[in-house]
Amino acid sequence: MSDWRSKATLNVLKKRAELLRQLRSFFFERDVLEVDTPLLCQHGVTDRHIENLSTRDSQHNLRYLQTSPEYAMKRLLAQYGHSLYQLSHVVRDDPVGRHHNPEFMMLEWYRVGFDDDQLIAEIGELLMTVADAPPLVKLTYQDAFLQHMQCDPLTPAGIKAIHQRLKDDERTKDWMASESDVDTILQVAFNLYVEPQLSLSQPTAITHFPASQAALAQIDSKNPSVARRFEIYWEGIELANGYYELSDSVEQSLRFNKDIAARERAQLPYRAADCFLIAALEHGLPPCAGVAMGFDRLLMIKTKETSIERVIPFSYTSA
Repeated sequence: MSDWRSKATLNVLKKRAELLRQLRSFFFERDVLEVDTPLLCQHGVTDRHIENLSTRDSQHNLRYLQTSPEYAMKRLLAQYGHSLYQLSHVVRDDPVGRHHNPEFMMLEWYRVGFDDDQLIAEIGELLMTVADAPPLVKLTYQDAFLQHMQCDPLTPAGIKAIHQRLKDDERTKDWMASESDVDTILQVAFNLYVEPQLSLSQPTAITHFPASQAALAQIDSKNPSVARRFEIYWEGIELANGYYELSDSVEQSLRFNKDIAARERAQLPYRAADCFLIAALEHGLPPCAGVAMGFDRLLMIKTKETSIERVIPFSYTSA
């Protein structure tokens, strides 16, 4: 007989409901408006490292399950200029793992008038409020590599040294010998050598990612080699990814086109650029910073559970 029961205990489900209440209270007190955008949309994401699941309706129209409410929320930001947040289910076509379920809950919010430093400070406040976290610390991407690999990821010599270490590593040498994409090299090295060395007890914001990894973040006007992008790590978990948001529609179109070309080279399914987002940026996005946080991962930390299937009612394999 199939095991129909949830792997989450009743106590954990109560803590899940409590965390939802705490988060809504946190944003209500700060006049951040809760919104609810569609899960099924006409466009997916162009990023070659993120895959949408898709379906067709009765008229055979293709629709994509959203990997993030980002694009729809930015359309509302452009229209109303008001700080927003959303607690929503999203879907990413990635393998099931200890920290990942293909369908999961995301907390995403945008603060009008904030830059990335101000948003990182608010994230620290949120983690202290809802999860009794110690004060958050910041470390640049460059300094993280220098501390833990003694290599500079922003220089050709440093990248060459990082690549060589991966080519010498038994875990990666078979395929790294032919790898030439710098961002892939840096991402693998970060995952293997940097991330495991970050503090487990204290939330850490890794800031100023290389400009080539800007995604939807602005390039730093003081240092064009880096972007105003950050990630939050705590208890060995990648918890959040945020930006000082790009508002230039022309630059965003260029990045979409670059993504589409990269997907074609990698022989991945075609994804058209989201014309609604481009139109919203053309209208005008207010200066803002935004972040996406894994709600279930935050609950794992709060409840000290070691698997995501222990904090959600039903996992991908049991739903």
